[in-house]
Amino acid sequence: MGTWDTGPFDNDTAADFANALDEAEPEAREALIRGVLIRTIDATGYLTEAEEAVAVAALIAAQCPGGEPVDMSYGPESPMPVFPSDLRALADEALARIVGDEDGPASNWVDPEDWKQWRAILTRLRAVLAPPPPSIALFDVQP
Repeated sequence: MGTWDTGPFDNDTAADFANALDEAEPEAREALIRGVLIRTIDATGYLTEAEEAVAVAALIAAQCPGGEPVDMSYGPESPMPVFPSDLRALADEALARIVGDEDGPASNWVDPEDWKQWRAILTRLRAVLAPPPPSIALFDVQP
């Protein structure tokens, strides 16, 4: 993996995926994104699309309350469609799978400080993507 920084699109694989999103028809982008997430969640052994899944999670998180915009230097140049809410849970599940894979992307970092930054990014993404807890309506008590 050619990596130049710790951001979601700061590696060759994710930057190539951003180009694929730009080249895809607008209505096909959601299917590309959903496919990466599902394949990452369902993968056995090495997570071949982990870098793409992190990038996709960042795109989805950018549309959520508290989400940060994606760095457009290496991310897609085309506007992304509004993603359906079920992609949030898929992205969070894919990130959980990536974080839990000790032989996957986490093992690629040579500098421990870079690994810590990357892990912090994944933690922030997961915090934004995690569905809010269900609210329970409280009874309105009159004196």
